[in-house]
Amino acid sequence: MRVLVIEDNIELSTSMKKYLEKMNFKVDVSNTGEDGEEKASVNEYDVILLDLNLPGMDGIEVLRCLRKASIHTPVIIITARDKVAELALGLDTGADDYITKPFQLLEIRARIHAVIRRFHGRTNPIINIGKLQLNPITRTVNIDNKEVILAAKEFDILEYICYKHPAVVSSEEIAEHIYDEDFDPFSSVLRVHIARLKKKLSNVYGGDVLVNIRGKGYVLCVE
Repeated sequence: MRVLVIEDNIELSTSMKKYLEKMNFKVDVSNTGEDGEEKASVNEYDVILLDLNLPGMDGIEVLRCLRKASIHTPVIIITARDKVAELALGLDTGADDYITKPFQLLEIRARIHAVIRRFHGRTNPIINIGKLQLNPITRTVNIDNKEVILAAKEFDILEYICYKHPAVVSSEEIAEHIYDEDFDPFSSVLRVHIARLKKKLSNVYGGDVLVNIRGKGYVLCVE
């Protein structure tokens, strides 16, 4: 899953990026509201972590611009402010959750998973699709109670497709959500990861699990 951190405190944004990357998130960072609003407008993110107290264009204005542009990416406000009126303004402007400084990084991870679940209309942290079970927290996958051993990037691909199920997901959309802004869109890396993922799933299931719909993308077909 891909996260945008908009935070002007460089030390804090750096530590958040390092921690979230250890948790297998792909993280882009902006240290100004203007840059953050631009990145959120041109890239697809699964969650935006947004500081309210930004120089120039503050967090509320960033959020207002995104929602006005019909960008519905879940937003978690991160702020040192604890006044109810200010937090209420953020939520009323379109934020999905908030967390006040100081905070534990573990809490950030938990809140990210929670807003992603809600955004995709899921309440159970474990995703069950037919005989396939995916746990985003432990990063484990089982088919008919048999574990599928996946590399990190293979898990990332499957996780995103599971969240989007039953929709058909294009290669371009997958790439947007599992790589950061430094990814080369002309690379063949994604095709290699998908091929390996398909093979591993099929070997355990005994048939095709991840199906390629020509010209459209990929969809899960597992009973």
